[in-house]
This record gives sequence, C-alpha cells and structure tokens, in this order.
Amino acid sequence: MYRKELTYYFSTPIAYIVIGLYLLTISLFLWVIPGEWNIIESGYADAYGLFTLSPWLLMLLCPALTMRLFSEEKQSGMWDLLLSKRVSVSRMVWGKYMAAWTLTAVSILPCIVHYRVLYHIAEPIGNVDGGAFAGGMVGLLLLSSTFTAVGMLCASWNRNQIVSYLTGVVTCFALYWLTFQTHFRSLARGVIDVRDVFFFLSVTIACIWLTMIIVSRKK
Repeated sequence: MYRKELTYYFSTPIAYIVIGLYLLTISLFLWVIPGEWNIIESGYADAYGLFTLSPWLLMLLCPALTMRLFSEEKQSGMWDLLLSKRVSVSRMVWGKYMAAWTLTAVSILPCIVHYRVLYHIAEPIGNVDGGAFAGGMVGLLLLSSTFTAVGMLCASWNRNQIVSYLTGVVTCFALYWLTFQTHFRSLARGVIDVRDVFFFLSVTIACIWLTMIIVSRKK
C-alpha cells in the first residue's frame, strides 16, 4: 500500500507541484521578496522566516495530499478490489499515511540548504544557531506528520475531495492556532522537549486510530 501510494504521487504532477510550491515560496520570502522574513534585509543570519511561514504552508499542502486517499479509490472501483484482497484496515491506513507524510518530509528536508547558505554568509562564518535550526526542522517534521494525520482523518469521512480538503485546512488551522503553535515554537527555539514530541506523536496516532475506526465501519 505504501509503495502503491508513493508511486502514484510521483507518477503524477502532484508530488512535483507540492515540493516545488513549498520550496519556491519559502525561498522567495527568505531571499527575494522584501519584508520581515527576508534574511538579507534583516541583517541577521537567522532562519526565523522559514519556521514562521512553513506551518501555514503545510496546513494548506498536507490536506491537499490526503484529500484523495479514500474518495478517489471509491470512485475508481479500487476500493472494492482492496476489500476483495482482504487488505487489513491498519495496513491500508498506515500505508496511505506514511506515503503522504514521506512526501511532506521530502519537501521539508531540502530546506537544510538555507542553513548552509546562512552558515557561509554569516560574519564570522558559522555564526548561526545550529541548535535552533535543528529543533525547528524536527518541529516541522512532527507538525507535518500531525497535519497529514488530521487531513487523512477528514478525508476518511468525506466522499467529496473538495470538502475533504476544506475540512482538513480549517481543522489544521484551528488546531494550530489553539495548541499546536505553542509546542512547535518551543521546538523552533532549539529546545527538544520530550513533552512537545510526545504531544505531536500522540495527536498523530490518535488521528490515525480514529481513521481506522471510520474506515472499518465503512468497510
């Protein structure tokens, strides 16, 4: 299931659009577009803009990756084929989730290039808070995993892809505004607190578990 979903993403324009949009938007705001997130204008070797903009981009991109995970298979008839092969619900859900999250991780990891550039343009060279950057990257990976799980949960109870996407975006926005941003900002400061890591993993697993329940009932 994991290979099937991942192959689908990379055999269509979806993967390249998601990765390209994320990396292009971040790069433009950090280096080209004037404003508070522009590193050159700020005069500081700091990736503050990366960890401020990324959560808002991810809450738009993650639901876009998950909105088709169930509805498209039901429309194409693949759902009945999976049921006939006796594919377990847990394998199905985890495979779909891991494929979608892998794509978000592939989008995030190239941002290490921004750190390398900062490292070399800083005065003196290397005068960059590597700990804060590493913590921020861990935070983005955890946040994206949770957004992906939330998006998949929303997709599991909606047949329409547009409704699934909008529901996922609104839910991710509300959760980030209410609770997620506090834990993410703690990690982005370079403080890898076990409580923050446990929080994101707990929410992710809870969403995947709820998705399994919904899919089992529909199955």
